[in-house]
Amino acid sequence: MLPWEPMLFMFFSTIELMSIYYLIMSLFRFKWKHHAWQALFVTLIINLQSYLVRKELDMSNIAPLILIVIFILFFAAVVRMPLILSVIATISGYAIFAVIQTVIVLILFGSIGAIEGNKSNGYILQVLTSVVICSFFWHYYRKGKGFTFDIEKLRFKLEDIFLTTIIIIFLIGISILLYYNEIYLNILFFLVISIFFIYYSTGKEKEND
Repeated sequence: MLPWEPMLFMFFSTIELMSIYYLIMSLFRFKWKHHAWQALFVTLIINLQSYLVRKELDMSNIAPLILIVIFILFFAAVVRMPLILSVIATISGYAIFAVIQTVIVLILFGSIGAIEGNKSNGYILQVLTSVVICSFFWHYYRKGKGFTFDIEKLRFKLEDIFLTTIIIIFLIGISILLYYNEIYLNILFFLVISIFFIYYSTGKEKEND
């Protein structure tokens, strides 16, 4: 292993995770600048554990699960989203990110194997994904689009049992997909999850009008 590999991993992964943070904050109409430094700190922690899990423990399948859990806690504790909104925002944001990145992989590299076998391609993919996401959602936010909620009206209800079940299926699904590494299955799975949570968010928004 090259001596600068951990630093490169941390640098490009931080760019990638900050783009996910920006995506989520823009999608749900929160001001990303208010918590940017806290988000940067959290992404560094996530990347450190991700590097250890992937490189030292050889357990890369669980790294995305840890990322999702930490992001849910971050949005609930730091951004002060209600827990239910934090869960919706994190999973829908991650799913949208996964769809965009997978499409970029298909267009530019043809397969996941081209990324796994070449670290430079992986770094290029992370930067391109971040540029696409930040450019699109900057425009999206500027147009006044996104989901807004009456935060005080978001309370835990019986319907959240169903949502929790979907979350569990999603987390298990991520592990299975990463294990088998089927790129078209990735697109289908994350696209379905994205549509579901966007639809669910729209329903919540209408309830709060």
